Amino acid sequence: MAKKGSRILVGLTCEVCKSQNYVVEKNKLNTQVALKLKKYCRGCKKHTTHKEKKKLD
Repeated sequence: MAKKGSRILVGLTCEVCKSQNYVVEKNKLNTQVALKLKKYCRGCKKHTTHKEKKKLD
């Protein structure tokens, strides 16, 4: 049975090419602002800023 808690799945989307490259888990109680991380984008072929775009079920 799945855990019931405060962690949710969110997708990280590249701000340059708008492609979703990563899915990460986030604690919605401790981190209430949107995530913004510098990650590698396969579309741009360089490190770009990725931000939280949508919540996944």
